[in-house]
Amino acid sequence: MDFFIGTPLILILFVIYYGLPQSGIHLSSFTVAVTGFTLNVGAYNAAYMTTAYNALNKYETEAAVVQGFNKRQVFLWIILPQVLLSSIPALTNQVINNLKDSTIVFLIQYTEFFARIQEVAATNFKFFHAYLFAAIVYLIGVTFIVSLTRFLEHKLLRHYGQNY
Repeated sequence: MDFFIGTPLILILFVIYYGLPQSGIHLSSFTVAVTGFTLNVGAYNAAYMTTAYNALNKYETEAAVVQGFNKRQVFLWIILPQVLLSSIPALTNQVINNLKDSTIVFLIQYTEFFARIQEVAATNFKFFHAYLFAAIVYLIGVTFIVSLTRFLEHKLLRHYGQNY
């Protein structure tokens, strides 16, 4: 996990894209992009969840066991809601960073949204308009993500109470 957190995403993508073919493993650019992002994002999300779990008050789980909860109930009703609530800000930030970091996959020959914008700008020489459009699309995406996570956080707080 620490390897994928400590290594820049672009380096992970390059190792998969250029390194694996030397071992006889050939992947499409899309597969490389998905694999690289999955490894990077998975490592960060695991770290966020671990940190949130380690911050839990252990007496709450012990109290739930004393009240007769089994391990599954303790996890579903005590641990999981608190871990999710306390990790929502970090996870939201990670999703936003992923959206913005997706522009680097053009370096492994995968044409994504930003690469298409560059192609349009190069054909009509209206770079400002093309990049402004891209910025607006990314801003809309980020606004949607933030709104969705605020809604989720509000729902969790209403369902599990303000004490989390």
